[in-house]
Amino acid sequence: MTTTSTSRSQRRGDSGDPDRILGADWAVAVPRLLGLVDAGAILAALTLAQLLRFQGNSAVEGAGPLNYTALSLLLGAAWWLALWWTGAREIRNFGVGSDEYRRIARATFYLFGVLAIVSYLAEVQTARGYVALAVPIGLVFLLGARWLLRGAVARRRARGRFLRRILVVGSPDSVAHVTGQLLATPHAGYVPVAAVVPHGRDPADSRHSPAIDGSVPVIENGQSLDVLLAAIDEYDVGAVAIANDSGLSPTVTRDLGWKLQEREISLIMAPALTDVTGPRIHAQPVAGLPFIHVTTPKISGGHALLKRLFDLTCSAALLVALAPLLLVIAVGVLIGDGGPVFYSQQRIGHRGKPFTMLKFRSMLHGSERDFPSLTSDNASNPILFKMHDDPRVTSIGRYLRRTSLDELPQLFNVLRGDMSLVGPRPPLAHEVETYEHYVHRRFLVQPGMTGLWQVSGRADLSWEETVRLDLTYVENWSLTQDLLILAKTGRAVLSGKGAY
Repeated sequence: MTTTSTSRSQRRGDSGDPDRILGADWAVAVPRLLGLVDAGAILAALTLAQLLRFQGNSAVEGAGPLNYTALSLLLGAAWWLALWWTGAREIRNFGVGSDEYRRIARATFYLFGVLAIVSYLAEVQTARGYVALAVPIGLVFLLGARWLLRGAVARRRARGRFLRRILVVGSPDSVAHVTGQLLATPHAGYVPVAAVVPHGRDPADSRHSPAIDGSVPVIENGQSLDVLLAAIDEYDVGAVAIANDSGLSPTVTRDLGWKLQEREISLIMAPALTDVTGPRIHAQPVAGLPFIHVTTPKISGGHALLKRLFDLTCSAALLVALAPLLLVIAVGVLIGDGGPVFYSQQRIGHRGKPFTMLKFRSMLHGSERDFPSLTSDNASNPILFKMHDDPRVTSIGRYLRRTSLDELPQLFNVLRGDMSLVGPRPPLAHEVETYEHYVHRRFLVQPGMTGLWQVSGRADLSWEETVRLDLTYVENWSLTQDLLILAKTGRAVLSGKGAY
């Protein structure tokens, strides 16, 4: 076994703050914390539902000695157990992606479905108003509590706290990719503290391989179980990630899994899949082998119809609710310089079809003729042109762009079917001409008013990161993901990051 030289303080993580970088204890602490949060949210929701429905009178008419206070306690306990049963408190589902929220919703609907069946069979007349209040209030409280907890943990993870120590096993290329991604996204909750390259690194190929981060010690020629277990103990890890090209034999991988189970350490397989997430990945044993099935993206048929109905309903409701604000903005733009209120521009939409996109005009009328002389200033993203202190922007336009209010007329595009509330950014025709072939997958879905790109930094992102986020959205679309992006959009708009 060969190990790169690393100080003891580096191997342990840092200066000794007990909650900075956590090993196996984190797997125990998280479910307990989530259990307390869930219990508080359920208790508050059922108490509020009872107060709203009965105004303090808890008697159940026709149900013998049982009352709604006792029923609420029983229902709360069952709800709490349902969340455990569906895996909503498992550490692997916490803090990343939408699967955590889906499991909460699934547990809730399962529970109240069973409650309805039991009430019917037992001929117990439960108040429908109580149930009608308990379900939505409970979902809002549970999802809201998890969202707040996620935010608090993510902020601490960005500062190097509450990170789970992970050992990465694989070829030099796969180790460099996995460790690089984890180090770049601390909110995911893992920090690579060591890497094992079972068959070492070939010096002849090193110049063609991505470099492994210098802060991650590398153990070479570590294909035996003893070497792996020694590394796990040495670096006090809470998880082990094995890449698909790890070079470990099936027997060593199996035995390692058994040893990790004894130590209550998570075993994670990291296949060579890029930007494909939970809902499309399904494990299924075939001939004694753990096959991973990757389903096709849900971007057509009934799923597309569901998305369209959601867009139609929400855009119509928002246009009615925001009509006074739209009128005020229109008057402000008109008074500003006397030019037209709206700015229309040809964009490329679903399946490459052009459409006319609307915005409130935020620039001087006719300022597009200055575009060629300004594009050279956009260093971070040469394809998506944005620049700080654009001289063409009007005074009211600067405020509209900073708050994203100039985008509100696109609700008419959503209503008309040209756009969606959530989706990739609609590009200009000259931008599409520069696309590589794989970037055209963005056109498999409707372009959106907001999306992963917009809530992840907007104009501050590089072109490569923008494309990656858009393709991630296309590959993993779900209505739950759309709702999460819409929720994050408000925070992104208030922060103003990347908006100029």
